[in-house]
Amino acid sequence: MYPEYLVEPMRAELTNVGFEEMKTAEDVDNAISSKGTVFVVVNSVCGCAASNARPAAKLAAANEKHPDKMITVFAGMEKEAVDRARSYMVPFPPSSPAMALFKDGKLVHMIERHQIEGRAAQMIADNLKGAFDQYC
Repeated sequence: MYPEYLVEPMRAELTNVGFEEMKTAEDVDNAISSKGTVFVVVNSVCGCAASNARPAAKLAAANEKHPDKMITVFAGMEKEAVDRARSYMVPFPPSSPAMALFKDGKLVHMIERHQIEGRAAQMIADNLKGAFDQYC
């Protein structure tokens, strides 16, 4: 686990634009199983989260069409919540950062770490916006 003072600014990058922080498995279950669309970001302290994933998530969140809910879990912090979120992302292997879109509790779009590393935030955001336009 990381010290909270270290991750708080990284959490705030997403919560300041409307993401809700999930801290328990029950929080995750309630969010993902809800009716409508839910965008999940598995946040991380790594460089690709800082330069690619969080900026992309923020850009996508500003899209005209966006999910009903936007939630985030933080890898290396709330293990139970992260593990539960990842369980909904099967068959994709656990990775962080990662992004997933659910519709009525079903996974409909996934972006794994290897699709985030080395890609510009705008490219990732465009991918997400396409999914939002299709499913939201």
